Amino acid sequence: MRKSKVTIKDIAEMAGTSKTTVSFYLNGKTEKMSEETKQKIEQVIKETNYRPSIVARSLNSKNSQLIGVLIGDITNSFSNQIVKGIESAASKAGYQIIVGNSDYNHQREEKYVERMLSMGVDGFIIQPTAQFRKISKRIEALGKPMVFFDSKLYDMKTKWVKTNNYEATYDATVKCIEKGYEEYFLVTADPQLISTRLERTSGFVDALADNNLTHEMFIVENDEVKPEVIADFLDTRIHFDKKTLVFVPNCWALPTVFLALKHHRKKMPQLGLMGFDNMEWVNFSSPSITTIVQPAFEEGLEAAKIVIDQIEGKNEVPGQQVLDCYVNWNESTL
Repeated sequence: MRKSKVTIKDIAEMAGTSKTTVSFYLNGKTEKMSEETKQKIEQVIKETNYRPSIVARSLNSKNSQLIGVLIGDITNSFSNQIVKGIESAASKAGYQIIVGNSDYNHQREEKYVERMLSMGVDGFIIQPTAQFRKISKRIEALGKPMVFFDSKLYDMKTKWVKTNNYEATYDATVKCIEKGYEEYFLVTADPQLISTRLERTSGFVDALADNNLTHEMFIVENDEVKPEVIADFLDTRIHFDKKTLVFVPNCWALPTVFLALKHHRKKMPQLGLMGFDNMEWVNFSSPSITTIVQPAFEEGLEAAKIVIDQIEGKNEVPGQQVLDCYVNWNESTL
C-alpha cells in the first residue's frame, strides 16, 4: 500500500507540538522557540524526509520567496547572463526563481504569467512583448512588483533596468568613422519589435547621419535565415576597394553574418564587422570580432535587487537604472 504524503499535521504530532509551531519553524521564525522544540522538529523532518510544498507555504505565509522571470529568448548568451545575475541576487536574499521562455509570443507570455501567479510568486522580472500592457495591469491589480528589462515599457511609473544601447552604439560607430570606414551596412532583425533593437539601430544611423554618411540595411526576417541569403545581399553591394563596416546589433544574428562573410575574412579589418553582446566565441574566432558588450550579469543582478526591495517594502534600491555598455575591440575592425 502506498504511503500517504507527510503533512505539517503529521510532523506536529510526531514532534509533540502544534501545526503553528511547525509552520513557524519552516518559515524561519524560530526566535521565540526553544532549542529542544527546534531539535525535535528537525529530527522528525529528517526521519520522514519531509519536503514542504512551496505553493502550500505561500498560502500560509506573506511571501512565497519565489520570483517569476520571463525571458523572450532563453537560448542566447545575453539571456543566460541575465538569469545568472538574477539567480545570484535572489539566492543571496533567500529567494528562488521560476524561469519561463515566451519566445516573444504574447499568448505564451500570458500563460506563463498566469501559471506563475497561481504558484504564488511574490514578483516578476520580465522581458516583455509589445502587447504586455494588458497583462501588466492584472499584475499591478494583484499588488505584485514588476521590473522590466530589454523593454518598450520604460516610463516614470514602471521599474526597470536597461543599458545605454543608443549612446554606446553611437559612440562605437563614431569611433569606426574615425578609423576610416567609408561605407556601412546594417544587418538586423526588425528594429520596431524590441526597444533595444530600435535604440541600437538609431544610434548607428544617427552617428552616420551626423557625419554625412549613409548605410544600406538588410532586415533578417527570422533567426533561421541562411548565411547564403545574407551573403548574396552583401556580395552584390560591398565595394571591396573601400573600407566597409558591417554592423549586426542582434547577438543571435552575428554568427550567421560571420558565416556569410567566410570568403572575405582575409579582407578584415579592411572589411569591418561589429556585433553586440559578450559571446565567448567572438574572442576565439579568426579573426576575432569586435562587439559592444552589455553588462548582462549586472543587469540581472540589479533587476533582482529592485524586485526584492519592492517585495519587502523597503524602497531603498533605485527603481530605474541605466548601466553602461563597453566595446570589446577585436581584429575585425581597424
